[in-house]
Amino acid sequence: MAAKYSVSLAKILKENQFETLYLPKDPSEIFISSPDVHRPGLTIAGYDNFFDSARINFMGKAEVEYVNSFHEEEGYKKVEKYMSKQPACIIVARSLDCPKPILDLAPKYGVPVLKTTDTTSRSMASIISYLNVELAERITRHGVFVEVYGEGVLILGDSGVGKSEAAVELIKRGHRLIADDAVEIKKTSSRTIVGSAPDNIRHFIELRGIGIINARRIFGMGAVKLNEKIDMVIQLEPWDSEKVYDRMGIENEYTEILGIKVPYTVVPVKPGRNLAVIIEIAAMNNRQKKMGYNAARELMHNLGMDEDIIPQEDEIKLWGNF
Repeated sequence: MAAKYSVSLAKILKENQFETLYLPKDPSEIFISSPDVHRPGLTIAGYDNFFDSARINFMGKAEVEYVNSFHEEEGYKKVEKYMSKQPACIIVARSLDCPKPILDLAPKYGVPVLKTTDTTSRSMASIISYLNVELAERITRHGVFVEVYGEGVLILGDSGVGKSEAAVELIKRGHRLIADDAVEIKKTSSRTIVGSAPDNIRHFIELRGIGIINARRIFGMGAVKLNEKIDMVIQLEPWDSEKVYDRMGIENEYTEILGIKVPYTVVPVKPGRNLAVIIEIAAMNNRQKKMGYNAARELMHNLGMDEDIIPQEDEIKLWGNF
């Protein structure tokens, strides 16, 4: 079963422009656990099937006018039935005046009530996007994550293989560090995974023989970034002379992270190889492939060969002729 994540209302208030109308307790003690939202018009009208109390509820112009259309006694009766279900939070949009029954009954049922100046649809879209990131399914991988020419490159490999050293060289060449040692990966949509660094180690790099350095302080703010989409994975491994490495790159290889396929390549490491330059080329090549260009396929076409029937051993013989 997937882990259940939550975000405090205090963090939501800090990162979104909401006005507080009522809080039953300190917002750091109130947690939101559902990325979905709800408009409670039908619930107030009496149809409460499928109501999920974990969702944030938005009241727009229609809901506010609907509640205000009732006589006082009837309005309180309908609203109390709704409030007794204790929605996680109510947000009134468009700077509308919150209906009096909502404010009067919020303390009784401990329901936070907020207000926003934004339109209902826009504020809902904003909070859904925010919650999809904050509550996303996640894992942590040992590795280095950098942005190279706009591509998010996750570098994996055993300890001591040269991941952090390659990251420092990439930073010096104008690229940006996102995470070193531990990369927190979140699945923000059915097609997207995003990597970031845990808060307590953000911007720090460990270099054997040197120790811990702060990339932001040494290289400046332009050398770091908070998060990025993972576009490809590069696996660094010590050079194995017995292993046959891909020398053409006709077909893409993939690895799966949180159920999403990500382009994957193995880069052998040995003295004399400039890993930073190789990673730069890999990032640019990955972008070209996404745009529909494959250099290996063009070469095979120029040679009048069909890449679909070339086995690995013929690949080696082909390059041996040049």
